[in-house]
Formats: sequence, structure tokens, C-alpha cells
Amino acid sequence: MYTKLGLFIGGKWIYEAKKGEDVLNPFDESVLGRLPHATEGDLNDAVKSAEKGFDEWRNTDPEIRSRVILRAADILSERISVISEVMTLEQGKPLAESAGEINQSIAILKFNGENAKLIKDKVVADRDNGLKTLIKPQPLGVCLCLTAWNFPIALVIRKIAPALAAGCSVIIKPSEETPGTAIEVIKIFQEAGLPKDVINLVFGVPHEISDYLLSRDEVKKVSFTGSVPVGKLLAKKAAESLKRCTLELGGHSPAIIAEDADIETTLDTLTGFKFRNAGQVCIAPSRFYVHEKIYDKVRDGFLNRIKNITLGNGLNDGISMGPLSNSRRVDAMKDFIDDAVKNGSNIIYGGSRYQDKGYFWEPTLIENIHEGSKMMTQEIFGPILALFKFNDYDDVIEKANSLNYGLASYVYTTSEVLQEKMAKEIVAGGVSINTASPMHPEIPYGGIKESGIGYEGGIDAIYSYIHKKNINII
Repeated sequence: MYTKLGLFIGGKWIYEAKKGEDVLNPFDESVLGRLPHATEGDLNDAVKSAEKGFDEWRNTDPEIRSRVILRAADILSERISVISEVMTLEQGKPLAESAGEINQSIAILKFNGENAKLIKDKVVADRDNGLKTLIKPQPLGVCLCLTAWNFPIALVIRKIAPALAAGCSVIIKPSEETPGTAIEVIKIFQEAGLPKDVINLVFGVPHEISDYLLSRDEVKKVSFTGSVPVGKLLAKKAAESLKRCTLELGGHSPAIIAEDADIETTLDTLTGFKFRNAGQVCIAPSRFYVHEKIYDKVRDGFLNRIKNITLGNGLNDGISMGPLSNSRRVDAMKDFIDDAVKNGSNIIYGGSRYQDKGYFWEPTLIENIHEGSKMMTQEIFGPILALFKFNDYDDVIEKANSLNYGLASYVYTTSEVLQEKMAKEIVAGGVSINTASPMHPEIPYGGIKESGIGYEGGIDAIYSYIHKKNINII
């Protein structure tokens, strides 16, 4: 059963509005519900509410803040099956992936809940002349959080949890294409005992929402997950009043498979990771550089595994890949493939839309991609696995570093010397070696170059919502 859609402003649900939009099921394009859009008056009310909520929450004992966040984790644990269905209905991923994302979100809540009570004054200098300096952590204030549609709960929790742990209030605008999951999260926090004004939930035309809220002096920080172009626009808007920014932006991640890699394990790892969420993952590998000595074996291994991917309704058993989340991604996949073929690429498998109804794209294996092709310079964000040959490790590192993206990267080799070389020389937010699981609650993760500013995860995420005030006493 799908969620009743609404806004949450000033502790009240708003289910009706003059303007709104239909939320579609990406499996069959049916209408799941009507999502109301916030008016400028609603946004003004949200700011006033968030200011009130901040005054209350920042003065709430950290132990109590901790208990609320941990209670939200417990409630979420009890509702995995219900919220998994909501997520699959609106986003398309198989139920098992939805449940996995919720479990990841529970872990994030628990990490931030435990660390909320540890945010205390700390003496950092005790001088011989009697002068002491301590750091007094103080929450920034009202924070604007903007999230994407590919991970409807994890992205929301990754922003809400550290902000609440720090003592901030939040105005959150999740994606209008996956609102139901976020609404369920807000309900959980209210049930967990969060004061009603501490979180406000709004939806609408994205640029209108962000333009208005970023123009308000009451908003002290923006945290955004999404594309590089939108991230740049938000950074410009935030710069007008020097609001703090955390920007988790796009990626174009290389995966380098060395000649000494454990081929079967590597193939299993990368196939599962690449086609998770139909490839709509910012840290998913998109350029697969394979040493020429093992290229044929790796290509055939990928092909055999891709052929076993079962497309369909994520609510059904046995489905390993659901639809893309929206029609824009289908159009983007077609554009990538048409451009690559025009430039001489060879489609080994897939390469087309799958069935007329729903936003499905076949899992695709392609090789001989020209360096000037669109898929070599633009984030793919879909189920296309692009293969390249290499024979020189310095050359492949140069290729891995050649783009303006710098989010994630992957290396598969049993050589400790090569592992050290890749870890040192690849320019990215993270280098995962012989694995594909770079994000955990306790680990700060962020991109460099045009892939972002700041960190999501770990204690660093909490402190990104905090000002470290220096207190000097003699």
C-alpha cells in the first residue's frame, strides 16, 4: 500500500494544495498518488517553524537528542517490510535492495544517535600562564537538505541524522519522484519524540524551493546530493550569504582490473555492484579498464553474468533488476548508446529499451568506446557497463584521473605494490581495493574535483553542522 502524500510544516500535515504533481510507478507508469507543492507562504511557515524548532532542539540535552534518534532507528527496524514496499513502488528497485537500503539507514541512525551524546565542550590548550582554551560546539541553525531519488531513504537519513545529532533543525526537500519514503521517515521521527518544529518537509518545483529558501538569512547551511550542474548552481546561491555547503555530486568511477586479479571474485563483485539499483548509483563504476592479458576472459565472464539478470517488477520474487526511476534516464541511455555506436563502439549485449511499458533498459555490455563519446565524459547513471583494454599501469592511472569527476574508484589486484601505487596515485574521494562497499556509517566520504565539497558519514558529517566556538579563559 502506498503512502498518503503531503507536506509537513509546523507540525501539521498538508494534503491539499492548488499545485502539485502525479507520482508515477516506474514499473508500469501508473499514478501512485498526487503530491502537493508548497506555496511561498508554506515555505515561509516552514522557515518560521524551523527557527522555533532550532531554539528548542539546540537547548535539548544531548542525551535526549541521542535517545530520540536511537528510538527512530528502532521504529524503522519494525517497519522494514512496509517501507520497502513504498520505496519499490515509487523508485523501482527490487524489494531486497529496498530492505538493504533501510538496514543501511538504521545503521546510520544508530551511529549518529550514539555520537550525539558525545558532542561536548573540550579543552584543547592549557598553558603555563593559566590561559585555557576550550572548544564549545554549537549547532549552526536551520539547515536545508536536498536529496535525490535514487536512494529515497538512505540519502534522507544521511542528512537528517547528523543534523539532528548536532542540534540543528532541518527543512528537507526530497525528490518529488520518491516522496512516500521520506514521508514515512518524518512520521517515524515524530513517533520517536522529535519536537514537531525540528523537521519540516516540503515539495515543489526544485529550483523555486531552493531559490526561496537559500535567499533566507535564517537558513545557515545547505546539504545537497545530486548532479554536478545543480550542485554548482546551489553553491553560487549559497555564496551570496556565505552559507555553509555540503555537496555530494556526480561520479564517473573507474574500475581497474589488473592481470593478477582474482577474476571470478572480481566479476561477481563488480556485476552485482554495477547493476544494483539499475546502475543509478553515483559511486557505481562506469569505466572498466581491463588488462589486455585477461580481457577476453573478463568480457566473457561479464557477459555470462549479465545474461542472468532478470528484469521486472521489483515487488515480485526472483527479480534482480527493476526499471530506471524515470523516463529521463531511459532517454539518456538511448542517447549514450546511439552516440557510442555512431563513434564505432560494439554492443556485446543489450543496448535497448526493454518492453514498451515502464522505464526499463536492458543491462548493457559495450566495448571499443571512443574517448570522445558522451559516455566517456558524462555521468552514465544507468545499467551500461563499458569495457576498455589497457597494458600499462601508469597509462591507466592517467586515464582514471582524466575527468573532472573524483568521487569513487575501484582496483582489483593481488599485488600489494600495485595496490599501494593505485591508492596513492588515483585522484578520487575513495579507492576501494578488491571490494565494492565504500560507504559505512562511521566513514566520512566525499568527492574531490567536481564531485563535491565536504563529507557525508562519520563524525565529520555531524561536525559539518556545528560551529566550533573558541572560549579562552584565564
